[in-house]
Amino acid sequence: MPIKIPDKLPAKKQLQSENIFVMPEKKAIHQDIRPLRIIILNLMPTKITTETQLMRLLGNTPLQVEVELLRTSTYRSKNTPEEYLQHFYHSFDEIKDQNYDGMIITGAPVEHMEFEKTTYWQELCTIMDWTRSHVTSTLHICWGAQAALYYHYGIPKYNLEEKMFGVFAHKIHHRKTKLLRGFDDTFYAPHSRYTEVRREDIAQHPELDILASSKEAGIYLVTSRGGKQIFVTGHSEYDALTLDGEYRRDLEKGKKINMPLHYYKDDNPSKSPLVRWRSHAHLLFSNWLNYYVYQETPYDLENIKS
Repeated sequence: MPIKIPDKLPAKKQLQSENIFVMPEKKAIHQDIRPLRIIILNLMPTKITTETQLMRLLGNTPLQVEVELLRTSTYRSKNTPEEYLQHFYHSFDEIKDQNYDGMIITGAPVEHMEFEKTTYWQELCTIMDWTRSHVTSTLHICWGAQAALYYHYGIPKYNLEEKMFGVFAHKIHHRKTKLLRGFDDTFYAPHSRYTEVRREDIAQHPELDILASSKEAGIYLVTSRGGKQIFVTGHSEYDALTLDGEYRRDLEKGKKINMPLHYYKDDNPSKSPLVRWRSHAHLLFSNWLNYYVYQETPYDLENIKS
């Protein structure tokens, strides 16, 4: 089934080139079907890239998905033109009275800062509180996951001595969990972060389950009971060359950065990356959409339960 996005969104051309079924807005209007309404709070500086990565995964399921984009009003983007944001993005005030089947809150490059010192922290707190009563299930990614664990449960983040950077093997802890249905015993996912959350802090909250983790990268996937909140500390949505781009960007800036681990063939940055996470990325998003959004959301969105 198709993913419905604004006709002129730059991600549309890239998705169509990959044979992902993108439905024009005009055609979608005439279909007698209620698509899943998914809103993405995009906190990443490279907004078009992040839009494309997430929509690629949302568009590869049997479900029809209608995507809307959300930004914070308390921070002005330095990397995306204001005209673009005004055309394709909503402010929270514009959507706060609406309900959504699902929401994605992305990561953000502010890990070195305390949560409360982030420019848009109070606005983000308002949005995260709003998801409890206006969204069936919310998927949080990387810094977004750490921020939500801190806001909802008081779980702190800790600075790492070195950046957790590369593609790491993960083990499943709850085989029968629907979110991991179809996953292999060992699966891979990219990480790119300077902070972590710790098992002992999460274990203090019986309403949270750790579903998957890595010996090298630590906690990867956490859910609240019932799946209303899902926390992913890595970046399953990343493209093949995303880590490579981050690595070479930091080298050019003279930053101290290690080569991403288990990423390049033969661990040689002159060789191309070995992509080992794509199938599980698609599984993660399709399972989330199917089992935690589609099968849980009411047909009438006004009946969403907190």
